[in-house]
Amino acid sequence: MSAWGMRDFRFLWTGRAVSLLGSWLLVVAVPAHMYALTGSVFATGLTLAAEYLPALLLGPMAGVLVDRWDRRRVMIAADVFRAGAVAVMLIGTPAAIYVAVIAESVGAVVFRPAAQAHVPAVVGTGRALSSANSWNAATDAVVRLVGPPLGGVLLVWAGFEVLIGLDVASYLVSAVAIACTRRRSSEKTGRSGLKAGLKALGELKLARTLLPLTGVFLAANAALSALLVPFGVRNLGGSTQVGMVLSALGVGFLAGAVAVRWLDRVQLRTVLAGAQLGTAGGFAVLFSAQELGIAMIAAVVIGAFGSITVVAPQTALQRVADNEYLGRISAVFLAVEALATLIGAIVGPWVAESVSLSFAAMGAAVITAVGALVGAVTVPRVMLAPKRSNEQADSHA
Repeated sequence: MSAWGMRDFRFLWTGRAVSLLGSWLLVVAVPAHMYALTGSVFATGLTLAAEYLPALLLGPMAGVLVDRWDRRRVMIAADVFRAGAVAVMLIGTPAAIYVAVIAESVGAVVFRPAAQAHVPAVVGTGRALSSANSWNAATDAVVRLVGPPLGGVLLVWAGFEVLIGLDVASYLVSAVAIACTRRRSSEKTGRSGLKAGLKALGELKLARTLLPLTGVFLAANAALSALLVPFGVRNLGGSTQVGMVLSALGVGFLAGAVAVRWLDRVQLRTVLAGAQLGTAGGFAVLFSAQELGIAMIAAVVIGAFGSITVVAPQTALQRVADNEYLGRISAVFLAVEALATLIGAIVGPWVAESVSLSFAAMGAAVITAVGALVGAVTVPRVMLAPKRSNEQADSHA
């Protein structure tokens, strides 16, 4: 609870949670509305593809802006921009929806690295940072669990326009909450460009080691996620059963977000390798399961270990990277995340159709396990435990 005792973090968390819920209300609603407008599966799929484009094309440059400007103001501006972008969907045409989705994603590409770089400036790099990331990861899990089905229900009962209004309001609430925080004098503003940020990333052994490992893990994870629906329909009984497995994943993600808070005194390479091996084992069990109960237990395991795999490296990078370059480093990682997710979502189904679904699933699980073993050897010996001075700083924050 150490981060929760800090006033500015409570405002940051509130804004992030509200805006995140507003966004996830539209995860089902926007594709469903597009399909109702066009009747085209391809046109519907383009709404999902449009979300990846800004992260791939603008991610690193967004990091430069984040490090050059006041990050608090950047987040406020990004929220206001996203509110306006979502409001464009009220025009109602397919073209307007595509433009709005891309514009909203542009705002997210700026907001996310700014938030990741700003959190250490607010809570410090001590134990409160683990607490803050644990709070954020737990919030992600709850919102992912609640947002899509709630958005689907509201789409039927209240209509698309009401959902748009709620999402616009969520971004404005987030902007107000962030505006209530104080500007941090400890947050340095960089003046150099992308080249300097990439140089800082290259000189940081932890970052350059984690970057390819993160890409491989997320690509394999995306491939397996893309195969989950057809596997569930074919082997577990139908879409209802798939929904239950997805809910179990959310429960596991929530459990992992809480558990990662107590891993501060363990070597990062140990935590990361163990979590990735656990995720690989969970996927192997899930995609060989013939009973729903076994599949749900495996999904909880996947969610828990997957959450640790994402949060632990992020916390370590926030601690060891110079805050002046943290926005650019975070933006590069987010761009790799988008690229890896896109590749995995394409390659997984392609291999499943070319060979077999089980071959694709087990292949991705094996790749995840191999990545864990490589990480156990190559990740630097970094203790997740903060220095004593940082702990003392937290106690006086």
